[in-house]
Amino acid sequence: MSGTARSARVPPGMVEFLRLLVVIFLAGIGYEVAQAIGSGRELLGPFNGVAIGVIVGSGLGYVLGGVLGRSTVSAADRAQLALRETSAESLVAGAIGLVIGVLVGAGAAWPVFLIPQPFLSVPLFAFIVVIFAFVGYAVGSSKRDGMLAMFGAQAGRAPRRLSAAALPRVVDSSVAIDGRVIDVVRAGFLHGTMLITTPVLGELQGLADAGDDLRRARGRRGLEVLETLRREPGIDVVVIDDEVPGVAEVDAKLVRLCLDAQAALLTLDTNLARAAALAGVQVLNLHALALALRPAVTAGDEVYVLLVKPGKEPGQAVGYLDDGTMVVAERARAHLGAELRIRVTSVLTTANGRLVFARPAAEGFGVPPPRPPGVAPSMPASNRPISQRATPADVPHRRRSG
Repeated sequence: MSGTARSARVPPGMVEFLRLLVVIFLAGIGYEVAQAIGSGRELLGPFNGVAIGVIVGSGLGYVLGGVLGRSTVSAADRAQLALRETSAESLVAGAIGLVIGVLVGAGAAWPVFLIPQPFLSVPLFAFIVVIFAFVGYAVGSSKRDGMLAMFGAQAGRAPRRLSAAALPRVVDSSVAIDGRVIDVVRAGFLHGTMLITTPVLGELQGLADAGDDLRRARGRRGLEVLETLRREPGIDVVVIDDEVPGVAEVDAKLVRLCLDAQAALLTLDTNLARAAALAGVQVLNLHALALALRPAVTAGDEVYVLLVKPGKEPGQAVGYLDDGTMVVAERARAHLGAELRIRVTSVLTTANGRLVFARPAAEGFGVPPPRPPGVAPSMPASNRPISQRATPADVPHRRRSG
């Protein structure tokens, strides 16, 4: 750790200040010892016993004060390292702890004033108070919640950032046109307030009035979905006016509204979701949810599966995917114990999970050979990157100026 970093955390004069207090204290001890001995004559040149006592005490104080001061500062430095990225609540709690430490230190150190010599009692008192103040600050910062709780349940605490699921949601037109949001709501994964902006309504109305049959059907479906959402229990649909008329694009209006209203964006448009996230908006991307819940394999995918046991029907063999999904391969019992390339014919969802039915991929072209050693398995189409997957867009990305 560099000295620059250390000086940014610990006051540079702290060691010297603590050393000065120790020097004064031990110099006073030396003076008192010399006075008690009663040596007022010259012992070392022009220095008498009292002067020598002060000099020796000051020298010891300089050495011991440096050691003690550096140890104290190092301890404070380690405490600050442990409390990096301190929040405002921690600073407030630390300040409270520092005040309490000063009061406790003063109460513990007051007996030193029974010493009649002020040059002995004052440095010792100040040293004890400083140590207690450091300890109080460190304890107060590390015990922030308990310290602030003494003044109220939420006293001095910054508001917690709510999750996207707890915020009102601004609905994009792509969600309304797609229609699957109704199933998501009825499954219990979406509830609360849905904000529908007039630009989105205008966009859906424009599609519903379009001359093209496909666009007209999409617009009407979007309006019907919003009407169905209004009737769903647990959903409060609120239509709000265009609050950012200076912004032309509907996408930009939605992002600006989410930032101003502290709302989340509910969308199926991946590009809009990325742009909104970069702007600091919390996004609920139903397209990402659909990809996350998509089966590991779908009909038509080709994968390698290790066949481990025979099936119930003649010719069947059973294997398992990496996620534990059972695969029943027809006419593959001859290849038990080998990894066989199969083509998925259907995927059945049961109460116990998914069940995949498949056939040998090379069926009809001779005996399908096991996978050669060192050959990597092909990636199922559903596991390929989105950029390599041929999925038609549910909603064309078209925006009208508002």
